[in-house]
Parts: sequence; C-alpha cells; structure tokens
Amino acid sequence: MANETLLQLDLPGVRKLKSGKVREVFDLGDRLLFVATDRISAFDCIMPNGIPRKGEVLTQLSYFWFDHTKAFQSNHLLSRPEDVLPASLRPYAAQLARRTMIVKKAQPLAIECVVRGYLAGSGWKEYREYQTVCGIKLPPSLQESSELPVPIFTPATKAESGHDENISFEQAAKIVGADIAEKARTAAVKLYRYARDYARLRGIIIADTKFEFGIFDGKLILIDEILTPDSSRFWPADKYKPGQGQPSFDKQFVRDYLETLNWNKTPPAPALPPEVVARTQAKYLEAYELLTGHKLG
Repeated sequence: MANETLLQLDLPGVRKLKSGKVREVFDLGDRLLFVATDRISAFDCIMPNGIPRKGEVLTQLSYFWFDHTKAFQSNHLLSRPEDVLPASLRPYAAQLARRTMIVKKAQPLAIECVVRGYLAGSGWKEYREYQTVCGIKLPPSLQESSELPVPIFTPATKAESGHDENISFEQAAKIVGADIAEKARTAAVKLYRYARDYARLRGIIIADTKFEFGIFDGKLILIDEILTPDSSRFWPADKYKPGQGQPSFDKQFVRDYLETLNWNKTPPAPALPPEVVARTQAKYLEAYELLTGHKLG
C-alpha cells in the first residue's frame, strides 16, 4: 500500500460512524478506530485524487506528538504504532497499516482550540481591519507573518461544512462553559509553546495550530490529530521573512495550482496533476522527517 492512495474505506462488519474530509471513524464498541485516508481538501472541497501516504504522515506524526506531550497532557490514545491490530481488523491490515489509531470514546468540545504565534491567514485579515485577532487587541505596526509578542488562544466554531468561524474567548465560554474554556485555553497554549520550541530547533516554524479536546471520565483530554501539516501552519525557518506570505509544508502547491484555474471553488473539484501531487507529498514527508528525525517507515 505504500505507493497507493487510499481515498475511501469501508470495513465490512465494522460500523462506520463518520466520514470526514480526511478521517474515517469506526465504532469498536467501547473504543473508536480512526483511519486517516489520503484525501486532501482545498477551499472546503475534497479533491478527486489524493496525496499518497498523506494519511500515514498524519497518523504517525500524531503518534509522535502524543508521545512527546503525554507527560503534561493526557490524550485519547489506546494504541501504539507498533501494536498488532485487533482480530476483527486483521483482514484489512494492508489498508490500515500506519494510518490507524484506536482511541477512547471522548465527548468532543463544540469548539476548535486554535493557538496563533504568528500573524497569518484569517488572523492577518482581521488585524488589518481592526488591529485585533478574535477580538484580542494586538500592537500596532505588525506585518503579515510577524511573530506575536505572546501566543494567543483564538477559538472557532465547528462547521460541518464550509469554514469554521472565529469567535471570542467569551463566546467560547458560553458554548462549553467557563471552566472548560479556561482549561482548554491553558492546555492549548502550553502544548503550542512546547511544540513551537521543539520544532524551531528542527527548522520548522509552527505559525499556528488547531487542537481538539474532549471530555472523558469527567476530565479534559487531547483528541483527534495533533500538530500535523493538516492542523497546523508549518513554515521553513530558513526561508522566514516577515512582511509577506510564507512557503509552507501543507497544501500550498494544491492551492497555488487551483488558483490558476477557471474554477468557482465549488464541487466537483478538478483533479490534481501528477506534479502537484508529487510536490505536495514531498512536503508532507519532509515535515515528518524534519520533526521526527527519521524517514517514514
């Protein structure tokens, strides 16, 4: 399966709970099975062809970060990368290899927990207009891609389709409760600071990232994926120049290609040419190798 692309997955006899933009979620009774496919989306549309091994990168990088942060942040993992699959899943071992996590059945929070350390994306757009990001006042004269004085917690709503919407901390507190919102903010900023410092030593700037938290046995735990090119904005540190957009380790080649087309950014999305697929795959693999220090097995 290493050079094949996994776009769709059904496991006869195993109930599928959800099919997201990238992940398939299956019910294992008292646990969940997460499978990361190779699907890639841009402008909220899933492309008809995917990026080979992308799901492996997302899964194995998440395992890496969960392991590095478990000492100070509990998470939903019940499996390890080297674990043998349960008997019911072994007939599908080739499809599931390196792209699965078995996790606790947590109750996800109804907010996205975004932490920004640099001014980019929707944050830069809001700052230019109001000098704020999610209502947080920032210093004047910051440029695009400027590093912020301190990382800021900028929650968002969860959209089933379309874009998540940035909200204030006060709005987030109304959605999940003040105590949970405060715990999520504290945990998210601590995780970001740890990862930012670690990644910077390995040549990657984590400009911003999105965490998912859930409640399990009455406690807040980290769930979903963590600090991947899909959930984060990774920039090469050696090419960083404030005052402009930055090259990145994610969907940059896909977005750049799509912007050259006469496409209205609604489904059906156009197929990606082989060179765009190859360059995008190379960036995902490069991010994994820089952060972990070894090639994807």
